[in-house]
Amino acid sequence: MSMVAVAARARASKATIYRRWSCKDEMVVEALRRHGPADHVPADTGCLRDDVAAEVRLMIDTASGPGGALLVGVLRAASESPRLAAVIQANILQRKVELGRCLLERAAQRGELLAKTEPAVLVEVILAMIFTRLLVTGEPLDEAFADHVVDDVVLPLLAGRSAPPAMGIEHLS
Repeated sequence: MSMVAVAARARASKATIYRRWSCKDEMVVEALRRHGPADHVPADTGCLRDDVAAEVRLMIDTASGPGGALLVGVLRAASESPRLAAVIQANILQRKVELGRCLLERAAQRGELLAKTEPAVLVEVILAMIFTRLLVTGEPLDEAFADHVVDDVVLPLLAGRSAPPAMGIEHLS
């Protein structure tokens, strides 16, 4: 993919493309944003567990759905392009962190959380678990996995306690 190829496919001049996006990385991130849910408002079920579960399921659906291969390709490209990685961090991951912050603030207002937790940590852990399954282990991204992420990892992390291992890799050598 190049700006020249995009301009040709869009039947526009390269200058027109560059007026909209200053570089290919910004154009890629815009395509990802448009491919995902527009103006997503985080779930508000009245219960932290169900709110988190809804968001985890949405992340799983996005990663394992039709756009998943595109997302994986972009993330691989980001590992070789610091500029693309920075654009993804600023535009996509930060949005996920803001959604997480919203969920945590609502839960705190309802009295479900006592300790303050940094939402970036939760997003990083959830995404790491999803992409480990998607790219490394090949294990299913199913309802049981979503429940595992929420009940055995996220909720204990929010409560400041550890949970017994329930799924996945049991022992690392």
